[in-house]
Amino acid sequence: MSNKIILKKKINIFNKKINIPGDKSLSIRWALIASLSYGISRAQNLLMSEDVMATLKAIKTLGIKVSYSRKICKIYGLGINGYKYKKGIVINAQNSGTLGRLMPGLLIDTPNPIKIIGDKSLSRRDFRRIVDPLSKFGANFNLKNGYRLPLTIKGSKKLKPIKFFEKKGSAQCKSSVIFAGIKTKGKTIIKAKKSRNHTELLFKYLKLPIKVKKKGEFDLIEINKINKIKPINYNIPSDISSSAFFIVLTILSKKSQLIIKNININPTRMGMIAILKKMGASISINNKKTYKGELIADLKIKSSKLLKSINCPTNLNSGAIDEFLVIFLVAAKAKGVSYFKKLDELNKKESPRLKWGSKILKMMGIKVITRNNTIKIFGNPKLEINKKIVIKNYLKDHRVFMTSAIAALSFGGEWHIHDKDSIKSSFPTFLKTIDKLKK
Repeated sequence: MSNKIILKKKINIFNKKINIPGDKSLSIRWALIASLSYGISRAQNLLMSEDVMATLKAIKTLGIKVSYSRKICKIYGLGINGYKYKKGIVINAQNSGTLGRLMPGLLIDTPNPIKIIGDKSLSRRDFRRIVDPLSKFGANFNLKNGYRLPLTIKGSKKLKPIKFFEKKGSAQCKSSVIFAGIKTKGKTIIKAKKSRNHTELLFKYLKLPIKVKKKGEFDLIEINKINKIKPINYNIPSDISSSAFFIVLTILSKKSQLIIKNININPTRMGMIAILKKMGASISINNKKTYKGELIADLKIKSSKLLKSINCPTNLNSGAIDEFLVIFLVAAKAKGVSYFKKLDELNKKESPRLKWGSKILKMMGIKVITRNNTIKIFGNPKLEINKKIVIKNYLKDHRVFMTSAIAALSFGGEWHIHDKDSIKSSFPTFLKTIDKLKK
């Protein structure tokens, strides 16, 4: 069976309601926290993607029982010190940066060396950003070429709390240090540039000893050693990053409307919505509620007749870092020149996404200027594609695949998009959801 799709025409007018799978960030964090709890934790709507499955396999490798039946996942936690640190353990994070970077924080006390490996894409990413702070706790690390996977960690019996300044806005690094802090006597202090705060919110809901104070562009986080975590039952809200593709498809399609139910609208994840609204997109947020610390709502999106260019405020970057590829598609149809700055983190994802965003736009016939982690996009409100475009060799980055599919459905042309299996890491039902809009 071919591992590519061919899309030859734009999507027809649609007016639909859809559900999006569970949030990946929350699914992974729930599993990791549940593995440290004492008792049985249950989750509904857990994202059944390769990244989440890799997480469940990782905690099973550490001696934690996991079961799945009737759409409910159960994790049988053995407590904060319940991991079985056998000799020769290897954990495969596959394509998951979240798992690869959070897990060393949980393993900070392992008496036996544990190796963490990943796929080709993850193995190219820089792991010094977690090794540097975690080493200060007293753990020992070894990295290939000094910064890449495979990573080997050996913990310490004499862990000491640290002070850590997280400057890049990386929720993965921040969370990894938080996990190490809950296994360390004393107070660990983190000054972190604002980023996703799912870990902190789950900790607060569980009434764990974490304090978060806002200090301008930074959060000041204090965490102390934890003796016990109670089980957490969780109906995972739907993923706004996965929703982004269908939000943009609706905006770019004619006379269409879409309602997406039960979406996690955590303020640290809403940069995309703010950017698209500034560009003239019609997006309304309805039925807001708070669920176990997270904001949940339904989104209603309508086609946009006139889209405006944007000089994107950089303070929105961290809240939209996973959505910029599809935001670029909106800029391609906007009137005027859109300017996005300080996107260096975009090239440190599964693939060099800023480069791929520029490449896709150029193949579409859009003028693009990239320089020093900035991109200028010269929009064309009348853009129609009437040629063949081939997308391949992109390190199987799921967001490159899905962005290309949305471009094909929005602008036309004949698109040959390779490595469709890449969507298994985050959104296995992506193509089935597209089919629902076509019916």
